[in-house]
Amino acid sequence: MSGDQKQQLEQKLWDIANTLRGRINADEYRNYILGFIFFKYLSEKQHLYANTLLEDEEVKEYTLVSDPETLEAIQEESLAQLGYYLAPNQLFEIIAKKGEKEYIIEELEATLNYIEQSTMGTESEEDFNGLFQDVDLASSKLGKTPDKRNEVIVEILGKLAEIDFKLNEIDSDVLGDAYEYLISNFAAGAGKSAGEFYTPQQVSTILAKIVTLGKDKIRSVYDPTCGSGSLLLRVAKESNVADFYGQELNPTTYNLARMNMILHDVHFSRFNIEQDDTLEEPHHLEQRFEAIVANPPFSANWKGDANPLNASDPRFNQFGKLAPKTKADFAFLQHMYYQLADNGTVASVFPHGVLFRGAAEGVIREYFIKELNAIDAIIGLPANIFYGTSIPTCIVVLKKCRKADDNIVFIDASGEENYTKEGTQNKLRPEDIDRIVDAYANRQEIEKYCHITTLAEIAENDYNLNIPRYVDTFEEEEAIDVDVVSDRLKTINKELLEVDKQLADFCKQLNIPTPF
Repeated sequence: MSGDQKQQLEQKLWDIANTLRGRINADEYRNYILGFIFFKYLSEKQHLYANTLLEDEEVKEYTLVSDPETLEAIQEESLAQLGYYLAPNQLFEIIAKKGEKEYIIEELEATLNYIEQSTMGTESEEDFNGLFQDVDLASSKLGKTPDKRNEVIVEILGKLAEIDFKLNEIDSDVLGDAYEYLISNFAAGAGKSAGEFYTPQQVSTILAKIVTLGKDKIRSVYDPTCGSGSLLLRVAKESNVADFYGQELNPTTYNLARMNMILHDVHFSRFNIEQDDTLEEPHHLEQRFEAIVANPPFSANWKGDANPLNASDPRFNQFGKLAPKTKADFAFLQHMYYQLADNGTVASVFPHGVLFRGAAEGVIREYFIKELNAIDAIIGLPANIFYGTSIPTCIVVLKKCRKADDNIVFIDASGEENYTKEGTQNKLRPEDIDRIVDAYANRQEIEKYCHITTLAEIAENDYNLNIPRYVDTFEEEEAIDVDVVSDRLKTINKELLEVDKQLADFCKQLNIPTPF
């Protein structure tokens, strides 16, 4: 599929999303649109797979199969290979067509529930459980009466039915990327809540390039606050990833992450996304990951010392202090370091406060540098680059097994020359992203942009990592030549007197008073 065709697919899907604009708020209609696209994808994939199984059979078209034995065999194979099953009469195209003449809400709801039920007792059960729970077909937000709700749903299904996803022809990422395009558009209009489910692609790309630097293959990638899964999938664009792991607190966003994985054709056996509070109920503590990327909620609340178990938790207990209850930033960083493999890299976004705040955070920061020698780079990003917040942010890069004399790279990419403006948002261009990654990889001094800092220099600054202490971006003002300015003012004054004279002559000719 060409770039133009991909854009056309994205535009068609966004046009369908706009069918509900004005009727339901963005947070609500996002769930319906993305849920129905996912249902159509599962349906088309089932249809194609079933047809391949029927190639040597007398009846070669799945929708025409009625023999129970054949259907049972297809179901068994589908559960093993796809992880779910849809019967011929449950396919998207059949239900959408029926909706042109009949009331279909109950049948559609039963079908969505069946997708989940078909996986019970199989390896994929956890990955499909509750996937459609946010697609509430009985919600009065869709319409006050069942008929009105049916009308809206049929309209959406009908528009989606007009689009052929061409799953047998295209790279799986094309549809997956179109899905992410929708997610990003929803994020752009979602205000403060956008940060809960989507990291801007430009930032995701930097994180992904850093954790995969010099690696063609990654054994495992992990995101402890994975949102819609966009960061995990971005890593797979930079390196061949074997397995994906993540955890997400918000149940709606958790469902979105699993849908996103499947839509990018990541087999259910290759991802493990869990739903829970990562700091209080971590699900992957026994594992160590080669790449960790994250965009944790900025300065979120957590239980901290209100939970006595945190003081003895191996993720936190060696640092001497717990992160403040009102600022969980360092708790997330400690969690990620604990789960990092010896050959791994963490790249995570934080507010600038983690670089200089004192008290408990100062103690933890010093331990990371002085005792663990784990901080590899600090990268300052422009302000107003994230959805829902205008504050400037930074990327903290961690590594294990650094040499004792390894330095820390400081990059200040916040200057106006390092980004462009798009509407109310600032945006990093491809060349801006490349400059950041190259500066990190090459570890060379770049005036007013990158400084390679010794650990001794950081100790002299009492382990304060505030970027302006290390990267001097101050621009000296040009010296003013007073004589030149004076001559210029005299010239301007003469020109103004001449204009006054011409205006006075003009007024005299018209026999009107001058305005001065």
